[in-house]
Amino acid sequence: MDWEEWKRWTTARIGLGRCGVSIPTREVLRFRLDHARARDAVWASVDFRDVFDFLSDRNLSFVEIRSKVSSREEYLARPDLGKKISAQGFQTLEKFKESDPKFSEEFDLSLVVTDGLSASAIRDSLLPFLEFFLKSLQRLRIKTAPITVVKNGRVAIGDEVGAFWKAKTSIVLIGERPGLSTENSLGLYLTYRPSPGLTDERRNCISNIRPGGMSFADASRKASYLLNLALQKRLSGIHLKDEETSSLSDGSRFDLIKEE
Repeated sequence: MDWEEWKRWTTARIGLGRCGVSIPTREVLRFRLDHARARDAVWASVDFRDVFDFLSDRNLSFVEIRSKVSSREEYLARPDLGKKISAQGFQTLEKFKESDPKFSEEFDLSLVVTDGLSASAIRDSLLPFLEFFLKSLQRLRIKTAPITVVKNGRVAIGDEVGAFWKAKTSIVLIGERPGLSTENSLGLYLTYRPSPGLTDERRNCISNIRPGGMSFADASRKASYLLNLALQKRLSGIHLKDEETSSLSDGSRFDLIKEE
């Protein structure tokens, strides 16, 4: 198999060629373009209006809050502040909860959407994934809290949000740290019994959800499987063993590596 054939199967920088002792100009320019896209994904401010329109069109309850971060610069310099809800955010949640008695009930799932480190992931990957995943949640017939959209959030902010909604599980959908060819990758983090102070071994992660990565249909199916398993077994993270052998959307199959 030659280099051109290999390139059909990966976005990695392989078979670049050379011009004298250097690489061709086209590859240098491609690298600079991808680097610029990755930087833009990190620094860009997310406009959630398309997300709000998407949720409104489906008559879904949602609320928007902010973390303790005051700017994008602070977000990058102070990861700890992105893990906590701002005082104003808690006030917004309290007012929203008081607006309807059903919001004070215990929920099976708290679904959190936050920008994370990639505005491009929210733009390109979030809504196509939600198209599949929301249908999966309907089939599971679980009680889902109002969807919480967080500006400048980190993964752990899902613990505070989930605890506020008294949810058995939380799922955080977040823009992942961009690579040089994967600036629009969405990450999903599942936690059973979310509460402030949990660490990452309590979470299950599905990564690289994007066009050209893990398909939206496969990611939705896997997330539904793990969510249902977490509710049944009342645990998540390293104690939740994923031993499923599954069919991919293209009809092929894969065996998941079992944790020892």
